[in-house]
Amino acid sequence: MGGVCSRKRSQLVDEGDPFQTPTRFSKTSSLKWLLLTLPRSSSDASHKGPGSPGRCPSLMELCVAKVCKDISMYSSFSMLPSDLSQQIFNELVDSNCLTDALVETFRDCALHDICLGEYPGVKDAWMEVVASQRQSLLSVDISCSEVTDSGLNFLRDCSNMQSLGCNYCDQISEHGLGVLSGFSNLTSLSFKRSDGVTAEGMRVFANLVNLINLDLERCLKIHGGLLSFSGLRKLESLNMRYCNYITDSDIKFLSDLTNLKDLQLSSCRITDLGVSYLRGLSKLTQLNLESCPVTAACLEAISGLASLTSLNLNRCGIYDEGCQSFEDLKNLKVLNLGFNHITDACLVHLRGLINLESLNLDSCKVGDEGLLHLNGLVLLKILELSDTEIGSNGLQHLSGLRNLQSINLSFTLVTDTGMKKISALNSLKSVNLDNRLITDVGLAALTGLTGLTHLDLFGARITDYGTNCLRYFKNLESLEVCGGSITDAGVKNIKDLKALTLLNLSQNANLTDKTLDLISGLTALISLNVSNSRVSNAGLCHLKALQNLRSLTLDSCRVTANEIKKLKVTALPNLISVRPE
Repeated sequence: MGGVCSRKRSQLVDEGDPFQTPTRFSKTSSLKWLLLTLPRSSSDASHKGPGSPGRCPSLMELCVAKVCKDISMYSSFSMLPSDLSQQIFNELVDSNCLTDALVETFRDCALHDICLGEYPGVKDAWMEVVASQRQSLLSVDISCSEVTDSGLNFLRDCSNMQSLGCNYCDQISEHGLGVLSGFSNLTSLSFKRSDGVTAEGMRVFANLVNLINLDLERCLKIHGGLLSFSGLRKLESLNMRYCNYITDSDIKFLSDLTNLKDLQLSSCRITDLGVSYLRGLSKLTQLNLESCPVTAACLEAISGLASLTSLNLNRCGIYDEGCQSFEDLKNLKVLNLGFNHITDACLVHLRGLINLESLNLDSCKVGDEGLLHLNGLVLLKILELSDTEIGSNGLQHLSGLRNLQSINLSFTLVTDTGMKKISALNSLKSVNLDNRLITDVGLAALTGLTGLTHLDLFGARITDYGTNCLRYFKNLESLEVCGGSITDAGVKNIKDLKALTLLNLSQNANLTDKTLDLISGLTALISLNVSNSRVSNAGLCHLKALQNLRSLTLDSCRVTANEIKKLKVTALPNLISVRPE
């Protein structure tokens, strides 16, 4: 049965462990029995078995399908090969069928991975079964569970564990963290938004010398605890976003972590002094300082980080003075300068960043002349210019950026005339034009961009006549036309956009049930918004064909929550987000 047992991680099990099942190496006989009970008809297997339509399911898939079908027949899977037990466990979790009783059937199964993140009902009693995997257990995720310190303590004998996720586990305290001291093999640890992670509790981190990834996002009590990081020399990724009380005095303990590649510090109380402690992190490729109280002076230290490819300075106190240090960051691919006080004078120092692929200037004080400094950034794919002083004249400076895929010009001064200049950027795939100065004429100027996959016309003055232009965008996956002037007649030009997964027609008050009939053929739709329209309960029947729909918004329509609930129960089982409820 070697072909079935493809995973080879069982060598981590100590064969001399007295707690191991003594029949571990005679499990193939039970598997043979299982295979003999499978349906023999090849046609039945190909049509009804797991896997994609038309694809012959694998032997492992057939085994898993058989067990899950007859799951009530089994009281224990400890006699099966661990590979098969693992697949059965995963299938029960994925199908939301794992219960208190079924958890017990996996005791002593030598499972490698227990992924129960966000799974309902996970509690301390489950952790005893999880811990019974002992030395085989390599990965555990109990995020958003009701597990307490006692439940976490069950894992104390699972010393081979490499990954542990305890995000949003509100009942784990700093005392529960003590079990981590025995997990010297851990390479990944995540404790997002945990009050249990305190400066005192973090002392056990000093033993995690093999840690590579550490996530402490929204842990508000870790100020003063970073002293325990001094020995984590293998650490490559550290997330401390929204740890609001982290200050410069904490950051100095990161200066020796020379293997760090990804550092997330948004919304911490770090100033230019704190950034200066990062000078020696020569391998750092991603640095996030969003909403930190730094100024452009911090760029002097950052400019020495030659490996940096991504820098986020969104919502910092950046002015033009000091921006000349950007010129040294030659390897930058992603730069976020949104919501700062920079002007065209700053953009002068960006023209040499020829590797840039994404640039965010949202709500900055840049104008048409500033875009002239960007015309050499030929690798640029994403350009965010929302709420700037960019007008139609500035767009001509972008005509050479042939790799652009997405541009956001919402709340700028761009008019219909500027749309003709955008049409020259024939590689664009996404255009956001949330702008009431855009009319049918401006939309017509974009019809040459036949490769568009995303088009946002929120607030634009598009009428039924203008929707004729939408027929040119056969590849559209996302469309938002929310200006208020579209009727059922205009929707006729949308009904053949078969690739659409998101359609937002809100604010068009004259749309009726006929619209739902017209779009009933858009079976790829995942999200639909027809709020503030004349759609009624009678029209909901047209949505039954949209089996992929996961989000439906019908605020301020002539529908009732009860009728929408009926639709969800009887015809659209995949609906997750529904408004009104």
